[in-house]
Amino acid sequence: MRFPGGDHPAAPPAGPVAGPGPEPWRRVAVGVPGPEFEARPPGRYAYDFPDTECDGWSTSSLTLRFASVRGAKHRYYRRPRQDAARAAVHEPTGGIVFAVADGVSSAANSEQGAIEACRAAVERMLDQLSQDSGDMDFPEVARHAAERLRELARWRLDGADPGPGEVADLYATTLTAGAVRPGPAGPVAEICRVGDSGAWLLNPSSGRYQPLFGSKTSSDALVVSNEVTPLPHVPDPLETVRVRLDPGHALLVGTDGFEDPLGDGDGQVGALFARHLAGPPPALWLAHLLDFSRETFDDDRTLLVVWPDPPAEPR
Repeated sequence: MRFPGGDHPAAPPAGPVAGPGPEPWRRVAVGVPGPEFEARPPGRYAYDFPDTECDGWSTSSLTLRFASVRGAKHRYYRRPRQDAARAAVHEPTGGIVFAVADGVSSAANSEQGAIEACRAAVERMLDQLSQDSGDMDFPEVARHAAERLRELARWRLDGADPGPGEVADLYATTLTAGAVRPGPAGPVAEICRVGDSGAWLLNPSSGRYQPLFGSKTSSDALVVSNEVTPLPHVPDPLETVRVRLDPGHALLVGTDGFEDPLGDGDGQVGALFARHLAGPPPALWLAHLLDFSRETFDDDRTLLVVWPDPPAEPR
């Protein structure tokens, strides 16, 4: 990544994956890092969208961590973080519901669209689990999130009924949402997506990332494209997947700010996260890792991880 002005120091030469340096919380460098600079504040109405968010907790059978960090490009050009993530526990079933969104950069207020889509999806999935209706009704979840964006646009337009294009111009966002529920043979994850965010099963012992959706960077992809059809459009059929979580494995859901540098998982970024996600790290540590520095990768990054085993109780 090169910013205008030429006043930033040159990146050091390429090297192996680095762990945290001797200085506390020094950014992790992967290969050739990008330029270092103090982040600029986003616009005055972006105070609800902090540079970095993270969360982490455990139920009796599942552990969750997520983090979302603003990319270098948005830090430099005073744009808010346009990624979002939310998660909640459904206490009667012991399940976890989650949503990850990546606001489309061409939309005027995509950061608001991303967070509201996540909130709406989590609310509706909790309702569905309370109704004990079996499999998740993901088309209904996506429609509910799209309707939330239409409500936002209607408010923004002083009550006028917006068309799909007007909603997209204001609040377009991708959405990946799902639930992980305990079961007699192990937890089962059900996931849907609108757009191009990724999901993987990670086997830390082998370092292998098994993609759960088609990847724009995979070796078997026929076409590599940056085009995405986001909410408020709800595709028919909606992409969905159902998978069991084996002991020792982890479910990862991430926006393309994580997916692009990860690639097929066999490079330095894959090795870094396979090592640190062998068990649940502190939520702050996940955010620190996710904010790694690597040349040319400057997008917002969000990563949500679910492990099928809670951490051991302290003695």
